[in-house]
Amino acid sequence: MSFSPSSSLGFPLLQQQASAMDLQDGVVSKPVAVSACVAMALLYVASLYAPTVLFRLPPPSSLNSFMIRRFLCAAVSTVLSLFLSALILPVTKELPYIFGAYGIRGDHIWQAVVLPLSLTSLMYAGSMFNKFLLLFDSWMEHTASGGGLSFHSCKCALTRFLGWLAAISSDVLTWRFYVVAPLTEELVFRACMIPLLLCGGFKPYNVMLLCPIFFSLAHLNHFMEIYIKQNYRIKKAVMIIGLQLGYTVIFGSYASFLFIRTGHLAAPLVAHIYCNFMGLPVLYSERSGIVSIGFIMGFLGFLWLLYPVTGPDLYNDRIDNCNCWQGYCSWKERIQDS
Repeated sequence: MSFSPSSSLGFPLLQQQASAMDLQDGVVSKPVAVSACVAMALLYVASLYAPTVLFRLPPPSSLNSFMIRRFLCAAVSTVLSLFLSALILPVTKELPYIFGAYGIRGDHIWQAVVLPLSLTSLMYAGSMFNKFLLLFDSWMEHTASGGGLSFHSCKCALTRFLGWLAAISSDVLTWRFYVVAPLTEELVFRACMIPLLLCGGFKPYNVMLLCPIFFSLAHLNHFMEIYIKQNYRIKKAVMIIGLQLGYTVIFGSYASFLFIRTGHLAAPLVAHIYCNFMGLPVLYSERSGIVSIGFIMGFLGFLWLLYPVTGPDLYNDRIDNCNCWQGYCSWKERIQDS
């Protein structure tokens, strides 16, 4: 099996480089692949506490300082993980090839952004119906109180929206949830780990189950934060963290599926940002049954379109010469043969 970069990325397709690009099954042993993934997961979590625990730095004086410190720690651990996986992966040690292994690609970028985002949004059909109902109720109350649709009211609404946009763009927590956390987590837990596990001989479906376990381990630190800082009883803290871990396992499997199917890091990244923004899907509402109907219809549409929308032919010029990791565009056949 070989990894043949597509010419759409401008990679040199020279015969003398072919032997350097040959990637054989099991070239990375399973213990090495798993150990590297565990090390990267622990490094990601440990780096967040390194300033105060390891280096004995004083606690930050403000939330902004605290979060900026964490941003820097997450960035350092991510760079180290990228470097570690690049050393282990059996790929030519040149940036274009390494970026291709990580799914960092410029070709078919709009497909990698729009299609997975549209697919993911189907899971939130109930949430969107619920938000629409709340917006409609707000508009009805505004109309009943003597307000109406006018140029002045539209201008005020636009001003409020721009003010809200400016406020959240300068909020450090916004950067955490929608920029730093999705980017660093996808780089570590998808771009670094999935190629290692695939090279270790794990089957794609096994990778989609194994990789989220490491992803969930990186969220166990939330238990101490909830138990100690928010003064929850241990039973309630366990229930909250259990729910969070269950959600991260499900999302981690889905994000891994997107990465393997498309060969694009952008696909799980946009899904991650969108899910962070929307939170847990709304399944029902006491106000209207249309929310539950919307969720069911969206969920069925999600299942129906899951494979067609993530078809590798949509993200690569040629299925037999694509940028999916190790030619895993043909992973269906591999599963059938296994």
